[in-house]
Amino acid sequence: MRGIPKDELDKRIKTLQGLLQKKEIDGALIMQNADLYYFTGTIQRSYLFIPSQGEPILMVEKSMDRAKMQSALENIIQVESPKNIPYVLKSFGYNKLKNLGFEADVLPTSQYWRFQKLFIDTELIDISILIRSIRMIKSPLELENIKKAAKMAEEVFAFVQETIREGISELELAGVIEKFSRERGHQGFVRTRGYNQEFGCVLLLSGENGAVTSYGNSPLGGRGASNAFTCGVSPRKIRRNESIILDYLPCINGYMVDITRTFCIGTLPNHLVRAYNTALEIQEIVKNIARPGVKCEELYHTAQQIVLENGLGENFMGLEKKVPFIGHGVGLEVDELPVIAPRSDIPLEKNMVLALEPKFVFPDGAVGIENTFVVTESGLSNLMNFAEGIQYL
Repeated sequence: MRGIPKDELDKRIKTLQGLLQKKEIDGALIMQNADLYYFTGTIQRSYLFIPSQGEPILMVEKSMDRAKMQSALENIIQVESPKNIPYVLKSFGYNKLKNLGFEADVLPTSQYWRFQKLFIDTELIDISILIRSIRMIKSPLELENIKKAAKMAEEVFAFVQETIREGISELELAGVIEKFSRERGHQGFVRTRGYNQEFGCVLLLSGENGAVTSYGNSPLGGRGASNAFTCGVSPRKIRRNESIILDYLPCINGYMVDITRTFCIGTLPNHLVRAYNTALEIQEIVKNIARPGVKCEELYHTAQQIVLENGLGENFMGLEKKVPFIGHGVGLEVDELPVIAPRSDIPLEKNMVLALEPKFVFPDGAVGIENTFVVTESGLSNLMNFAEGIQYL
């Protein structure tokens, strides 16, 4: 069943072709799953060649039947292995490629060496930034799926309000949330582009577990279930009068949003309440200045100024090792462009989708809020319709 119409795929491919022509690159060979889906509408063991001019060719190892059923592209060719790729391209008239673009930010070195041998007289060029820049701007079809994911988040957070109880472990509660999500169509995992960045769809941290630093590129860490996965939920049981922070990634038809809320059974200590109110202040002020044309670094510096004025610099966006951003793009992957960071000179554009996540971490717990916004001509439009205050239970 085809999910992405041909006219949508054609538009995306022509946009990339325009960038290839501008950079004088003869073509692109795309292999990473999220990018394959974006440009073909299917994810198979396959290789997508997009010439700077002309029709793309999808070369499929497995499964040819599913590729033809799911993708609206016209040229879908069976190949036994990557060794066949140069011969297929020559049969379509592409026998003298001066250079060829690859997703070098995610391509394993062994694969790079393989294609270097296959295209011995061709210069291999990194075009990952070109692909990621195209994917920053969401189409109406993408926005429709993203809004469906936001609707799932609303249902999940309402469910969590009714489900959290004293004595339940983080692991058990996370499992209940995941079950609830799967029953509503969640694909069960989320994609990330970053190397060695592994995420489940539920990051639930209570009390001091919210202060445990992990390897993840996130302000929140967590002990994890074992030393084999030292990030996220743990066997720790939830207690009264402590922060319970839920960072959730609902995903529908491959597209996700990134949402965080803070819960508490009882009352929170004053320092956590004060920090949470500062997070709300950051969100509102950033929303007020965010417009198409405003650079991401300006949003970051505005947030940092508010943090310093409130004397919370030591706790903002991490405790032991802080992350150098306060927000990021989301879509098919959780870590898309743009990044709201100190040296990010990317200007906001209409139909970007951004997760803004001001968070504070203390030795006794973490608090914060995160919403996903679409950039409109008049500013940021919140996709989430759920109360933003601390959720006292």
